[in-house]
Amino acid sequence: MDVLSLTKGIRSMFYMVTPNESSFENVEDVPPYVHQATPFFMGLMVVELVVSLLKDGTPLACVSDIVTSVSAGIISRMPTLFARGFEITTYIYVWDNLRLLELPWDSAWAWWLAFLAVDFSYYWVHRFAHEFNLLWAAHQVHHSSEYYNLSTALRQSLTQQFSSWVFYLPMALAVPPSVFAVHIQFNLLYQFWIHTEVDVAHSTTQSQVIRDMGPLEWVLNTPSHHRVHHGRNEYCIDKNYGGALIIWDRLFGTFAPEGDKVVYGLVHKINTFEILHIQFHYYKYLWRRFNRYKNIFNKLGVLWKGPSWKPGKPRLGDHAEVPEVTGEELPYNPSWPLALKVYVCIHGLMLLGVYQDLFESRLILSQVTVLMMTGYILLSLTSIGFIIDQRPTASMLELLRCVLMMMLLRYGYMMAPAPLVVPIEAFVSISLLYWGLQTLSQLIAVKKKTT
Repeated sequence: MDVLSLTKGIRSMFYMVTPNESSFENVEDVPPYVHQATPFFMGLMVVELVVSLLKDGTPLACVSDIVTSVSAGIISRMPTLFARGFEITTYIYVWDNLRLLELPWDSAWAWWLAFLAVDFSYYWVHRFAHEFNLLWAAHQVHHSSEYYNLSTALRQSLTQQFSSWVFYLPMALAVPPSVFAVHIQFNLLYQFWIHTEVDVAHSTTQSQVIRDMGPLEWVLNTPSHHRVHHGRNEYCIDKNYGGALIIWDRLFGTFAPEGDKVVYGLVHKINTFEILHIQFHYYKYLWRRFNRYKNIFNKLGVLWKGPSWKPGKPRLGDHAEVPEVTGEELPYNPSWPLALKVYVCIHGLMLLGVYQDLFESRLILSQVTVLMMTGYILLSLTSIGFIIDQRPTASMLELLRCVLMMMLLRYGYMMAPAPLVVPIEAFVSISLLYWGLQTLSQLIAVKKKTT
């Protein structure tokens, strides 16, 4: 990566790009900014970790949480391996068939208009995702971490993209798809850096902002504003929905400044790091609640009213019933061996490489190969979650994964830099042996119990 690409990549993370360098006539010419940002995500996460260690002597998150957040980010991008993103696909359809006028794709004023329109639309995407229970089932994934750091920004939902597209369709009546495709990515990238606490001084009783962005705090969404949004304190619930701008919250009455120490996470903790459970558990909960009621209006209320709604309560529920927080709550962080933490980190980095290679080569691979590698990635992320949760079946699942990984390496479906081929194969072989012995010992223990 040359210096020019590096600086542009960094600037794109903060929406600091000009219309001239980010305007394209055709949507096919729009770079995959989000995918290209993966190295910057990882680099900034390392910087944040170092800064927090130097500042407070403690990291801002645990290995379990960071790995789970990155896993969610990987899963959320999986559908784009097989088809163009749902948001841009539906947008192009409306543009091709229903547009009323055509704004110029290379106009600076059209670029800025699209910036405002995307952010305004995102505000309503985000607000509806909190106020409608069926949409919250997808969005709750992003709020499931009890930590607040840059990795939390990557904790995205697999299913939210299948409902968010509706809110952007009015733009397709006038704004070219290529302009929309640029801003929908930049809007998402901007929100990465605001997931941080590095501007907060910690004490045993409070978190106090020690520096802010001055007058820009009135206009831009900042770490302080977004920390409030991620809180489960009563004053934080359903506040600060903005993407790049906070002006929409100020206009529509959903703004709240940071006050008491923010306690992060879901109102009702889920206490797991298993990624598929995190992604889909709320749908199962919704189905149970839906079946609990006999009245059709109550059934529909479960889906279309707020997450805390009950019959006889306001549409968004009663926030006074939210479990009280004291500021002394500790995140869920069960102890597990250091050796396994190192193991998970190494395999996680290798899996990240597989993910990157798959995205970069998906157009020249067969659909069968892409499907197979996607299955391997999902199996790997599930297995890693089982290891972190220390589930009894983790050894058997990881044994299966290591066997598949060895086969993929041997048959050329997974590539590695030449100097690392032998070390990687050796590490995978040792992993295979370890989990084989673990599985064998478990089977022997089960057999002894049954005899």
